[in-house]
Amino acid sequence: MSQEFVPDENSSDCPNSDSAAVSEQDVLLVTLVGSPQGVRETILTLYRLGFAEVGDWSPVQRAANAGQVMSVLIRRKVRSSSLA
Repeated sequence: MSQEFVPDENSSDCPNSDSAAVSEQDVLLVTLVGSPQGVRETILTLYRLGFAEVGDWSPVQRAANAGQVMSVLIRRKVRSSSLA
């Protein structure tokens, strides 16, 4: 797996992060794996649906299976106090 997907333990992607703020967040990873065209089309579809900006996805990397690629989106979500 590419080092690009491994977070640096000494840095934070959250500009105002402190231990209390980080503990109140869920970190969600959305991974797309498939053909290069399929992954690109899905990223564009999710952009059109307002799910994520195209630039929020990691650069496309080769996947374990021949002919497949992968891209990862990392989302931080504030935990809600109830599961309404």
